[in-house]
Amino acid sequence: MQDGYLKVATITPMVRVADVEFNTKEICNCIDEALAKKVKLLVFPELCITGYSCQDLFFQNQLLQRALEGLQKIVKHSQGADALIFVGLPLVIEGKLYNVAAAICNGQILGIVPKTYLPGYNEFYETRHFHSGRDLNTMIRIGEMEVRACTDIIFECRQMPSLRVSSELCEDLWVPESPSIKHCKAGATVIVNLSASNEIIGKGRYRRSLVSAQSARLVCAYLYASAGPGESTQDVVFSGHNLIAENGTILAESERFIKNMTISDIDLEYIESERRRMTTFEPDCSSQYTKIEFTLNIEETRLSRYIDPNPFVPSIEQEREYRCNEILTIQAMGLRKRIEHIGCKKVVIGISGGLDSTLALLVTAKAFDYLDLERIGIIAVTMPGFGTTDRTYDNAVMLIRQIGASFKDVNISKAVRQHFDDIGQDENVHDVTYENSQARERTQILMDIANKENGIVIGTGDLSELALGWATYNGDHMSMYAVNCSIPKTLVRYLVKYYADTSDNLDLKKTLYDILDTPVSPELLPPDGDKIMQKTEDLVGPYELHDFFLYHMLRLSQSPSKIYRLAKLAFADVYTEDVILKWEKTFYKRFFSQQFKRSCLPDGPKVGSVAVSPRGDLRMPSDACVNTWLEQI
Repeated sequence: MQDGYLKVATITPMVRVADVEFNTKEICNCIDEALAKKVKLLVFPELCITGYSCQDLFFQNQLLQRALEGLQKIVKHSQGADALIFVGLPLVIEGKLYNVAAAICNGQILGIVPKTYLPGYNEFYETRHFHSGRDLNTMIRIGEMEVRACTDIIFECRQMPSLRVSSELCEDLWVPESPSIKHCKAGATVIVNLSASNEIIGKGRYRRSLVSAQSARLVCAYLYASAGPGESTQDVVFSGHNLIAENGTILAESERFIKNMTISDIDLEYIESERRRMTTFEPDCSSQYTKIEFTLNIEETRLSRYIDPNPFVPSIEQEREYRCNEILTIQAMGLRKRIEHIGCKKVVIGISGGLDSTLALLVTAKAFDYLDLERIGIIAVTMPGFGTTDRTYDNAVMLIRQIGASFKDVNISKAVRQHFDDIGQDENVHDVTYENSQARERTQILMDIANKENGIVIGTGDLSELALGWATYNGDHMSMYAVNCSIPKTLVRYLVKYYADTSDNLDLKKTLYDILDTPVSPELLPPDGDKIMQKTEDLVGPYELHDFFLYHMLRLSQSPSKIYRLAKLAFADVYTEDVILKWEKTFYKRFFSQQFKRSCLPDGPKVGSVAVSPRGDLRMPSDACVNTWLEQI
């Protein structure tokens, strides 16, 4: 439960239709198994105590009485259990039969939630047996307990205030205005759905998309537990398709047609921060909800959910082509509009033989193709200096020619030496002045060529560099349109590799692969022969770590200690804990101290969910103090 995480489970037990004693024992066994795995929230299917497919046996008093006895046995079994448990059963309330979810915790029934929408179409006939709980709001006695029965209940955890649970049942999700909408507007962060959804062709995919979409639009965790093996197959088959979703992401999904227990960890801190961030998520404080408190022991949740070490990179290989083309198109269309609006026919771009300028050139070529402009209007400039190696220079030249851009070579050594003389800089002192003088000279050259050619300068810097401030102010920091400004380094590499893998030009493919194999470097310090001596990741840290920190800080608003915890899991086989901690400190120090560079960024297209434009996503004071964040680290 630390850091807002809660281990949850959706469970499909084996059932026998109308055999309450068997079903009750199975449910109790599943509870024990889940508790052994430290699960704190358990959801069973609709009518699981009797079986969903009892049909007219629901009219039999014997079955209904046994169901109530079964519930009481489960409640007794839960004594001492540190979990909130939802089970389904048929229950007579004030002379009417309802399909309900019973919320149980530590030997107590907290509340009874009746189903609102009863299907009576196609293969469903619930309206034959049950009444809608839409207007039900009463107190009932079960054994020695007085229990509230109504749809509008939120179960709140005293020890974890962000854990606020409401329930709906099966069809309630499939209707235009589901109860979960008002539940979440009233404050619920978790929706549990006790379901008995039969399986037909294509329904599994639709159900998955429905659960995912509902969790996204309601900014909640959604736990869907469905009936499975053991239900009658007289006319339909139940698959036990269980799903756990969080704000649009399916965290866990069961294999269908088997008894199963699907477990994951939901992040309630993330849900709460997303709701705060989204000004259009408007709570409804006028709703008359019953708030029922329950108690759980506070303990650290051992995470079982997958922690993606590369959150900016497409994780599903089948989506690679679609995602990469979408990203490249967004970048190119942004540049296309700018060129079209200005009315220029030429652009200027500095090509170093590194990843960032390579991607920028590929995007620029794509924009020119959209505009039906000849690629010779792309003036690609190489500007070798004191740190340029033959490898990167040759790759830059080959790339320019293979793309079909105009090639221009300007060696900056003479001009920089003159500048050193002008300001009294010793060329043998390889300090920040030595480095930045070269970067600013290159930018001056690009800007002046753009003036001469009546064009604009295309920026090549990426999101990771902007986050770390790893750019020379008024040097490579500046351009007239920055196509990579919201592309982090890990994604830059992924996109260039995709372009290389799918290119029909064998020479271009070879050049791109060699660029991918070249260490990331600004090449501002003299090499040792042709060996690059200045490797960026040796100086500021691995970009995959910094991209991980950046995503979790800006996109998920997570604390430094939580990010450190997740990074240890994500990079367990790559970096030691000390290394992760070292570079996380570096990240925070640089991120806070370098905001002044981001406050005056040129225009550029937002591509993903994280961006640092001062006109868009990141309104941050340049003089903010990092101490609060470093203290926690």
